[in-house]
Amino acid sequence: MSIVYVDGKWLPKEQAMVSVFDHGLLYGDGVFEGIRVYEGKIFRLRAHIERLFDSAKAIWLTIPISIDDMMGLHLEGVKRSGLPDAYIRTIVTRGVGDLGLDPRKCKDPTVIIIVDRIALWPEERYAQGLSVVTASTPTPHRESLSPRVKSLNYLPHILAKIEGIVANADEVIMLDAAGFVAEGSGTNLFVVRRGELYTPAVHSGILRGVTRDTVIELALAAKIPVHETTLNRFDVYTADEVFFTGSGAELIHARSVDGRVIGAGGAGKLTASLRETFRKLVRSA
Repeated sequence: MSIVYVDGKWLPKEQAMVSVFDHGLLYGDGVFEGIRVYEGKIFRLRAHIERLFDSAKAIWLTIPISIDDMMGLHLEGVKRSGLPDAYIRTIVTRGVGDLGLDPRKCKDPTVIIIVDRIALWPEERYAQGLSVVTASTPTPHRESLSPRVKSLNYLPHILAKIEGIVANADEVIMLDAAGFVAEGSGTNLFVVRRGELYTPAVHSGILRGVTRDTVIELALAAKIPVHETTLNRFDVYTADEVFFTGSGAELIHARSVDGRVIGAGGAGKLTASLRETFRKLVRSA
């Protein structure tokens, strides 16, 4: 069953609530993580929690729980839920304050852990691939809000997602302020060309995804060259394969981008191999 931790209490989702004065709601002032559970085991838990704490520190927010205790709460939540395969959404907000912006008015951060299920796309989409369009909404400038901070401010990505919905596409590619390829609406992006992997570099203005890092590790272990570099839409259109990664999405390929068929339109050998290896890893970790 779904279960939610809110500031020291485990509750059914129907009873889980936060104050309307919480600055996470009022201003998107907070950070979060999305974490997967496979066969009762949490995948890369420490990596996610350490990134959560890094994000919080970057926005001058002190999480009132140690990293080890936070990990323990996640293990407890999975056990309480009884879900063998689940998705965890961990949120830390600035907490309850007044209607002003001053974070000093928020006495205590709000800590929320949601254990539930997720299915971004049906299984047949993983076989068919995604239809993708480029969104006109850019990612936030990296000096305005660092993409390394996984913040609650996701409105640009939601606006990009809306563009995809209006275009009847499954997913979008977001560009950065300079027009270079950045990421999906909530995913990292890879292209394959002549048996080698290319992905936007972290310093170029993307979130460093845990699944992204895992895929890079798997590729390098398989002797597949990986290039973290600058990409533009030409690189995507002419790629042999294109795929997205994320905790919710895992690995899923694009069959077309802006009307251009990618490769033969299928998953491609390298994408299919990495997906199979990834799925074996998460269930054996």
